[in-house]
Amino acid sequence: MANDKKSAPLFCQKCRTPIEVDASLDQLNPAAFKLLTDSTVPGQQQASKHSSPRQSRPTYPSARNQTYDSALQSARNPTFKRNVPPSRYSQHGANNPAMSFVDIHMSESMLDPPSPQPVRTVERQQPREDPNSTKAETTRRASVSGQSATAGGPRMSDGLETTNRMFEILSARSDIDHPICAECTELLVDGLQKRLGVTTRERDAYVDYLRRANTDVPSQEEIKQADADLKAAKKGEAAALAQLEKLEADKAALDAELAALDAEARELDQTESEFWRDRNAFSDRLSKFQNQRDALTTKHTHDQQILTQLQRRSVYNDTFNISHDNNFATINGLRLGRLPSPYVDWPEINAAWGQTCLLLATLAERLGFKFQGYELSPMGSTSTILKLETKNPTSSQAPSSSAPSIQRQRLELYSSGDFPLNFGFLHRKFDTAMVAFLECLRQLGEYVENSPAVGGGPGGGSVKMPYEIRKDKIHDQSIKLSLNKEELWTKACKYTLTCCKYLLAHANNVESQGFRRAR
Repeated sequence: MANDKKSAPLFCQKCRTPIEVDASLDQLNPAAFKLLTDSTVPGQQQASKHSSPRQSRPTYPSARNQTYDSALQSARNPTFKRNVPPSRYSQHGANNPAMSFVDIHMSESMLDPPSPQPVRTVERQQPREDPNSTKAETTRRASVSGQSATAGGPRMSDGLETTNRMFEILSARSDIDHPICAECTELLVDGLQKRLGVTTRERDAYVDYLRRANTDVPSQEEIKQADADLKAAKKGEAAALAQLEKLEADKAALDAELAALDAEARELDQTESEFWRDRNAFSDRLSKFQNQRDALTTKHTHDQQILTQLQRRSVYNDTFNISHDNNFATINGLRLGRLPSPYVDWPEINAAWGQTCLLLATLAERLGFKFQGYELSPMGSTSTILKLETKNPTSSQAPSSSAPSIQRQRLELYSSGDFPLNFGFLHRKFDTAMVAFLECLRQLGEYVENSPAVGGGPGGGSVKMPYEIRKDKIHDQSIKLSLNKEELWTKACKYTLTCCKYLLAHANNVESQGFRRAR
């Protein structure tokens, strides 16, 4: 024993705690070794040797049984080996019990394999051969046979090697790594118990399914009915396939028609797009034209309104505004006449007569009339009337001057205001001028009454002066200041302006009618 090396302790393959092997495992004879190793052969392999099929008839077809048997023969038992790191005894080489590989060179006559089925071993790396391999093999043979390797008898290392060999065989034939400690064994047993319960329930479920499958075996009549239904189903399938082929042909035709319709739809979409593009362009141009037309229409309407206003407006009415202020007739705001109250100055009266003279001269020129024996000279507040007198030449004059001579008498249509109004004989020149103005007004009135009507027909009653004029009286009111009262003279002046306004309206009417004819 002194020559034996100190053997390394064993470790649990799960928790890696050191364990001690029971003394009964130190010295195992070959029969006990075989008994322990044969106990780990899978139960299905042992049952295949000693048991025979007990079923009266096969549950599944023979082809499925053959497939199952071939798969079962080629299957290997699962092995879950944990890679154990080398221990502190790794320097001892082949004598370390934790080595990954140990060669087995036992006597085949002593260790007969438990079954003909191939047993899966753990794939382990073959150790390198060394000079001590012969010696180790001799030692293992001696430990298995129970003989001493040396003359001194069996050693402790031989028993430990036999134990390790047994653990390796047990680990290779199961999915548990040996050795394991008591605590890990208890945990392993608990896990196996749970797996056993699950497996038991699965077995019961399979047994129940097998029982129900055996009870659901159809009868001959059911088989015949099933065959008839199968034939009918095949006929229906053939008819359905034929209908399906017909429907597929129809679908192909419809797809082709749909493709043609899609192409036509695309063309129509393109045509519609072009149409809307052209329509939008036309709408844009039309909108511009309409806007331009509306602008021109609005401008034309505005200009027409202005033209109508201008046509209705007379420059004569704007230039000569004839109105009244209580008892006075006014022209451009100038009162023509005189009363004790309110008092009107002579400069205003002279200016009013000047505006009246200008109005009468303008109307005569507009109507194309020329006064007989008088010429109006409107000069504001100092307007005058020229009285034309024709004188035949006497016999004492030369024959060369036989043409009649025209004498011009200047009549003042204004008053200086140096004399009071009651002294009429002092206003003799002014009275003569007013009588001459009234004569000119009468001549123009007769011309208007005798002229053709505005509508194009002859005159004679269509146009008539509002007041009759005879010599120095108008509507039986004398225009002279001498031997006259202020109120009566003021009325005569008012009648005079009324006749002038009438002639002014007639001139405006003639002008508007001429403008319409020109258009």
